[in-house]
This record gives sequence, C-alpha cells and structure tokens, in this order.
Amino acid sequence: MSNTEADPAELLCRERPGEGVTVLTPRDVPLGGPRAIRVRRTLPQRQRSLIGAWCFADHYGPQDVSESGGMDVAPHPHTGLQTASWLFSGEIEHRDSIGTRAMVRPGELNLMTAGYGIAHSEMSTPDTSMLHGVQLWIALPDTHRDTTRDFRHYAPPLLELPGATARVFLGSLAGTTSPVPAFTPLLGAELTVEPGAILALDIDPAFEHGVLQDIGSVTVAGAALATGELAYLAPGDGRLELENSGAEPARVLLLGGTPFTEELVMWWNFVGRSHEEIAEYREAWQAQADRFGQVEGYQGSTAWLPAPTLPQVRIKPRRNPA
Repeated sequence: MSNTEADPAELLCRERPGEGVTVLTPRDVPLGGPRAIRVRRTLPQRQRSLIGAWCFADHYGPQDVSESGGMDVAPHPHTGLQTASWLFSGEIEHRDSIGTRAMVRPGELNLMTAGYGIAHSEMSTPDTSMLHGVQLWIALPDTHRDTTRDFRHYAPPLLELPGATARVFLGSLAGTTSPVPAFTPLLGAELTVEPGAILALDIDPAFEHGVLQDIGSVTVAGAALATGELAYLAPGDGRLELENSGAEPARVLLLGGTPFTEELVMWWNFVGRSHEEIAEYREAWQAQADRFGQVEGYQGSTAWLPAPTLPQVRIKPRRNPA
C-alpha cells in the first residue's frame, strides 16, 4: 500500500499495567487515492519506529466496501523495504513491475521486495464486499537494501495449539518454520486464542516483539489490548503468555525480530539513509525512471500516484529509544 502521509505525526504511546509492556495506540488515517479507506496506523511513531525490522503497520477493517468501490491504490514506488500483505477477509489484486499479478487472500502471505526500486498497484476485487487486514513493511539492512526486486507467496498451514491456532508466515514459532527467506531475523504469525484460554509460547529472548490486536481482546503480561493497539515487549524474555478472558475468540498478529540498529530515513513510500537519497528517489519516481519499472494491466482510477512535495526542512532519521 501507499503511505499517503509524507511525515507521520506522533502517535500515542503509554505504559500499561504489566511488567515490561508498552502499548502503542494507533490513529486513523486515509489510505491511497480517490477511493481511500481508513486505516489504524501503529508504526512508525516518534516513541518507537521499529520492532525488529518491522517499520510500518497499518490495520484496517472490517470495512464494508460494497458501495464505496473498495481499495484502489494506483501504481506507486518503494525502495529499501519489503511489503508484507496479510488479509483476514476480502481479496486484493496485486500487480508489480516484475510482471507479477497475484491475489492477496485471507491467511496467505504476499511478500514483495522493493530493494533498489519497484512499483506496484493494489485493487480489491469486484466480489469483495468486506475488507479486513494488515499491511506491514520490513526495513532492509544496508547490505541488502539495493537488492533486486522479488515477490513471494506463501500459504502457511493452520497449526493447532492448546486453546489456540496459529499461522506462521515468517520465521519460526511453536515448532514450525516458514520457508520464506528474510534479510534479518524475523517472526510473523497470526494467532487466534479461544475464549477463556491462556496461550503460552516459547519465544526467542534475543527478539523484541509486538502483539497487534485484531478482534476480541487479549491480555499481555497484565496489559489488556483494544482493537488496533500494539503491545511492545523488549528483548530478554523467552516466554510469552496471551490470555483471552472474553466470551469470543481473540485474534492477534505476533511480530518480532532482533533490534534493528541502523538509522533509517522514511518518507512517503521510501526507506533510505539520508535526506538526499529520499530526494533522489522522489525525483526518479516523478520522472517515471527505469529505476521503478512499469506496472502493466492496472485498470484503476489513474495511471500512477505522484509523490507529495518534499518538506522544507531536512528529513531526520527515525530512531528507537535506547
């Protein structure tokens, strides 16, 4: 997806009851083009820009799009990152400048690597009446940020756990490992916890983790989460417990990774290392340069999505707290 905000404003971040847990509260923003949908944006924010290499998290829906026409995000660029699309309901057509045409469906990972530069579009299918999902970005480390374009699709099997189910789409959890390669140590999994159940998981103590609440409500180390909130847990603990004390199933995404220590400059849809790089990426996109390639077959509202105007001040790197 395209980030319609050139410089995301500060979000809310506050301590909640629960040792070592910080809850990040999202804000609503419009996403993409003339048929914008509303999303709940949790990452980045000034207090915390990344969890591992996860540098962007938009949670949206469930939203009835039967009358609005659904999602229509015209061809737009990316650099220095991967996009991870994960749906709970609905269907989205993905096209990119590699020549990929793929469907994003519930419970299936679509992972696109931008590297040096890529362009892609996203449109919900005509039969989609309800859209509900998460769009995630993964920052590429400096040694791989100019890698070649790539696209991977993976449908993880449903894993039965005591009082819960899981789909592990990146990394390893509960004895299962995703075959999708990553450029830094990462974890991505969908977890559904049954009413009244406590799910205890062994996790990598070298990772920091985030629990993004979707439906229902879970408690993480004493911190109860509302829809769209994300609980951050620092490295050091090898055990994670999620409790669902409600009467309905609770679904979350578990994101994790080793702390990403490189400084990133993030603006619009670009991830770089300096203001000058971002300006270069923008100029190349506005000129429709070969760096990003062309998206073929897109039948949406406009040929491509122009970049916003650069801010009058230098774009500063985003840092996590020590």
